[in-house]
Amino acid sequence: MDPVFGNIGTNKGLNRLSLRGRDKVQGQWRMFCLVQNIEKLMNCGAIH
Repeated sequence: MDPVFGNIGTNKGLNRLSLRGRDKVQGQWRMFCLVQNIEKLMNCGAIH
């Protein structure tokens, strides 16, 4: 399993999408990925 999916699913507990419909699910998934990327930038020091 890719570390990103493992982190989102296991560590954050986001293993289910709470919305219905393709557009809403895509938006929710993009939000999860956005949070993942922001945390990655914070941890590497790109964001202070």
